Amino acid sequence: MSGHNKWQQIKHQKGIADKKRAIVFSRHLRAIAAAAKTEPNPDFNPRLRSAIEAAKADNVPSDNIARAVLKAKEEKLMEELVIEAYGPEGVALIIDALTDSRNRTIAEIKHILTLHEANMGAMGSVRWAFQPAQYGAERVAKFPQAITDAGAEKLSALVDALEEHEDVQRVSTNAE
Repeated sequence: MSGHNKWQQIKHQKGIADKKRAIVFSRHLRAIAAAAKTEPNPDFNPRLRSAIEAAKADNVPSDNIARAVLKAKEEKLMEELVIEAYGPEGVALIIDALTDSRNRTIAEIKHILTLHEANMGAMGSVRWAFQPAQYGAERVAKFPQAITDAGAEKLSALVDALEEHEDVQRVSTNAE
């Protein structure tokens, strides 16, 4: 009768939920740390204030937020990256990342793009296709691009693979 008690049933669901929650928490805390690099006081730093509000909306504990701000004051290691790429059928991608190692993150994202038949673009090669976005806001495509069903499946797989990467904060595309 092993494996037939209530805990055996719950622990698998709890493990999955805890993993998803940890990913969300770490993304918020990285965003807070990056915003706190310039000014650790949210009264004088609107970017930090909006990052804290977003974290609180996802139930990130206050002590974790305070620790991230304190860590950012002491260490100024986190760096924001905006990586531009072309995906399946020429779809424009903008990948927002927050990392402590620029070269490692670029290499890993480049590897993911290569596996999914996508290419890195030069700075400015894709950004023109999107409306300028403020920090934390979703990027909106100026010129949405229609793609086939097969292309949509490839794009979905690519976006999922990119979002699974721990340093990637957001992936925006111009696909319809």
